[in-house]
Formats: sequence, structure tokens, C-alpha cells
Amino acid sequence: MYAQASAKIDLPSYLPHQSPAPAFEGPATPVSFFTAGAEIYAQGEKAGALYQVEFGAVRIYRLLADGRRQISAFHLAGETFGFEADATHHFFAEAINATGVRVFRAPSGTDMSRQLLPLALKGLTRAQEHLLVLGRQNAIERVAAFLVEMSEHQGGLRQVELPMSRNDIGDYLGLTIETVSRVFTRLKEKGVIRLLSLRSIEILKRDTLLAMGE
Repeated sequence: MYAQASAKIDLPSYLPHQSPAPAFEGPATPVSFFTAGAEIYAQGEKAGALYQVEFGAVRIYRLLADGRRQISAFHLAGETFGFEADATHHFFAEAINATGVRVFRAPSGTDMSRQLLPLALKGLTRAQEHLLVLGRQNAIERVAAFLVEMSEHQGGLRQVELPMSRNDIGDYLGLTIETVSRVFTRLKEKGVIRLLSLRSIEILKRDTLLAMGE
């Protein structure tokens, strides 16, 4: 399913070829390579480690009782995930595309509270922001807010890479894939964005997009 990153990996052009600075100070395993769709950890598994995306992208999700999938977060290069309030993972973590992940484990008896607190607060903030997105009244507002979020995660760039599929975006925003595709087309027709490819857009009117997502 995965291999150590010491093997030669041909990365897509938009993925960073240099490892991001560690977001967590502690002993780490070598970078592990996950293919698209590979499971990093499962809901119900024992927790206790932190994971940092070296390249690629990760989706965090839970399967609902009726079989539907609800994605709670996307993590891109440099971002850390896997923090839990107890000893069990409450979500699945899965590689969206070719992804490298480094695992950090604290030595037994080490007090890591000072490092974990900022990560916990950041995770809480992202969860609250996601709830605000889901609270938007219509699909255009949700997609606009999502595109602004993805732009901010990539340094506020005008050109935004979307490693996730339209189906992933729908499961993150509580929309159908058809609705997501329809909104992308509408934003394009309004001149708010340009569709460079299936996984890349250019924001032409950032202020308009911000206003739509508020």
C-alpha cells in the first residue's frame, strides 16, 4: 500500500519537491508513501501519533449510518493531522493522490502538552470554520467559501490547485457532485474564476468570491 519515500517518486508538477518544515518537534519516522485512495489510519484504530503531510493531500472523513461519507477536513503539504482527544481515532484518514506522510510519536513519559495545545486549537478553529461553511444557505455560498479556504491554505495564491475530486468537494460541503459541477460552471460564466483544468482554477475576482462566501 505504501513505501518509504527513499524510492524515486515522480511527483505531479504542483506538488512540492522539498519537504516542508516540521510543524511538530519530536522524533519522526521516515516519510511513507501512500498511493491514491490508500488508508493512512481507520476509525476505531488506536491513536497516539501525529501525522504531517510532506507532499500530496489527505482527506479526513467518517462513514455515516446510511453509508454516506462526510469529509470533515482536507490537509495539504506542511499541515498536521491525527490529533485526538483520547486514545482512539474517530475518523478515517486517506491519501487523495500520491502522498508522503511523516509520523511523529512522543517518547513515553514526555510531556508534549505545550506543543499539542496549538495544534488542538488550530484543529478546533478549522472545525468551527467548516461548520460555518455548512451553515451557508445555498450551494454558491458554500463553494465560494471553500475556494477561498483552499486559496488561503496555499498562501492566498490566485491560482489554486484542487487535488480533491468534485465528489470529495461535495462530501465536504454537503452537496451532490452535480451541484458542485454546476456551481463551478456558474462561477466561470460570471467571470469569477477560470477553470484551468479539472484540478486547477484561477481566481479572477477575489473580492466577489469573498462576498459570495460571507
